[in-house]
Amino acid sequence: MPRRAPRSYSPSAAVSAAMPDASGNAINGLGEREPRRASPMFWHPADQHPFGAVQALAGASCRVTEEARNAFAAAYDHPPLEPIAPERAARTPEAWTTLAREFALANEADLFGATPLKDHHVVEGYSIEEPNVIILGVSHDYERLRQLPSTPDNGTGIAEVGRQYARGTRTAFALANWIRRQGFSAHAFPGPRASALLLIPPAIEAGLGELGKHGSLINRTYGSNLRLAGVTTDMPLAFGHSDAFGADDFCTHCRICADACPPGAIGDSKQWVRGVERWYVDFDTCIPYFADNAGCGLCIAVCPWARPGIADTLLVKMARRRATDSKD
Repeated sequence: MPRRAPRSYSPSAAVSAAMPDASGNAINGLGEREPRRASPMFWHPADQHPFGAVQALAGASCRVTEEARNAFAAAYDHPPLEPIAPERAARTPEAWTTLAREFALANEADLFGATPLKDHHVVEGYSIEEPNVIILGVSHDYERLRQLPSTPDNGTGIAEVGRQYARGTRTAFALANWIRRQGFSAHAFPGPRASALLLIPPAIEAGLGELGKHGSLINRTYGSNLRLAGVTTDMPLAFGHSDAFGADDFCTHCRICADACPPGAIGDSKQWVRGVERWYVDFDTCIPYFADNAGCGLCIAVCPWARPGIADTLLVKMARRRATDSKD
């Protein structure tokens, strides 16, 4: 894809008026070299951050058609958590993990990974008691996703995002209740509403993928064509390990999402964020366009890793590149 300059974009009057004086980049910890927990931010309750007015506009914008409104409504519709059963079977962590994975994959999840809960997985001001976290992945219908960003005349893309958030909600609550029926504590953390649990850091540590230049997870099979949901639990589990398969290196040499980003929010270099040098999307540049354009999502839609059937080819390409680099 040839390099092209980001399209000219100026925020609407409504979004400009809603933007606070505070910098979202500063709240997110851009430039900070010391580790710390993430601060509550977008999709957290509006009284926890200064972007509540923009968040409200973004939420309304995402419901651009009736299909999208219904899809996002389903994402917030879930059963209550069941009581924890008083008895539990004696099984090894490996056996519990196998059973939990089988249940999740039979109940709408496409990916399953587990890792110990760590301090940086939990948003500042929140607490999670369970020691383990399960991350579930659900894949989009690519042909629907690639129609992002959406418009009042075509809301297919953002409706697809809402559909997969709803699927993530269903699979997370189904798994949490299954775990509770086995006698263990469990809580579900689906999107799009943010809560105590960050999803991408434990997903990476559980082996579900690498962080992409566009700020989203890239999985070795589904690429960035994913949404995530989480379940925390005290069920003993066998943990996954990070999976470096070449996506990070690919992003270093690829500009497709950066060139496609209308406001030019995606940079070419990693930056320090809360003590980690990683890919970072400029929040203050991205979010006005996001709020004006039904959630956008163009960066994941154009990502080469998102196209069905291409992951295997890219994996071979990156393996060859690593082999060549190791000989130099």
